[in-house]
Amino acid sequence: MVGEGAELAHVDLVIGSKSSPVGIAFANSMAQLSAGHTPLFAVIRPNLPVKPSTLIVPKVTIKNLDQASKVFGPAQTGVAKAIADAMEEGIIQKDEAEDQVIIVSVFIHPDAKDYNKIYRYNYGATKLALKRALSGFPDADKVLYEKDRSTHPVMGFKVTKLWDPPYLQVALDVPDWDLTSRVLAQIPKNDHLILEAGTPLIKRYGLDVITRIREIKPDAFIVADLKTLDTGNLEARMAADLTADAVVISGLAPIETIDKAIEEAKKTGIYAVIDMLNVEDPVEVLKRLKTLPEVVELHRAIDVELYGEGSNYAWGDIGAIKSLGDILVGVAGGIREDTLEIALKSGADILIVGRAITKSKDVEAACRRFLRGLKKEEIDQYRVMTDF
Repeated sequence: MVGEGAELAHVDLVIGSKSSPVGIAFANSMAQLSAGHTPLFAVIRPNLPVKPSTLIVPKVTIKNLDQASKVFGPAQTGVAKAIADAMEEGIIQKDEAEDQVIIVSVFIHPDAKDYNKIYRYNYGATKLALKRALSGFPDADKVLYEKDRSTHPVMGFKVTKLWDPPYLQVALDVPDWDLTSRVLAQIPKNDHLILEAGTPLIKRYGLDVITRIREIKPDAFIVADLKTLDTGNLEARMAADLTADAVVISGLAPIETIDKAIEEAKKTGIYAVIDMLNVEDPVEVLKRLKTLPEVVELHRAIDVELYGEGSNYAWGDIGAIKSLGDILVGVAGGIREDTLEIALKSGADILIVGRAITKSKDVEAACRRFLRGLKKEEIDQYRVMTDF
């Protein structure tokens, strides 16, 4: 994908020998025509086809001669020139040019007007696709590295994943939408900031409150704190359907319920979070599961006084939990600016903060102070991709 605006070029390409499945597809494309998607040979000029022989197939249905001229003219010329230049540069070996065939699927928007841009963008897209096809790009490591860091430009929003802890999670647990909406308006945009639709808020307004949060913060990672105790698969599906990025299951639920919730969360592509509030042995619960969750919360109840005389600020054995697998550990209860460093040193990946932010006179400033303490004040996941 190269370019911008209506002239944006989006090329898909396959290359192979004439005796391979690509060669069969090449011949079939010429013999089995489809209305509005007629394939054409890429040519340098009339009567001079490029080598390797290349077939161009329009992605968008051609409805008139004006649209056809954009494909037959600048688009196909860009494709042909890119392939010829690739052979000159050694990307394609000359001695293999007669044995190989290429199929290029091109996208030309009906509103595209600038022939110069159509040519240049399709040239660039074809050259990039061909070079990558013949170099095995991307390898598995590149895919795994980029899958949670990148987003498609046509998406219109970013799906955030938790790949770079620590994170600040703001618990929106005051059951007052007017207050919540005011807080949301002041929360800064940051890819290390998570929003939690707290249990009291959901109990008052229903799961639809997630959609309302999403309208204000479309790119946010939103946790639905359901504290599920039964029908784990159903509640995980409900949370996913309303665009939550994670669902919270109570560690007190039956193991079967937790297993079903985790399974459904994985089906729908959201995170499963287990809240270990009042669970005596979180590690034992985790060991009994078929599949580990992405996140474990060591959650102290609001009603519990954490910081009496002699308190050691302990949230539990975080190390033992992490030794079981690739798990992020969140801590809640008693997280303030003065205890943030203690929580981080204990091994916490997610610091869950409620009223210290939501009841603050300056919500944005409070968030930024916490993020500064996490050394995550600057946004770094929303980077411009330059690996073309």
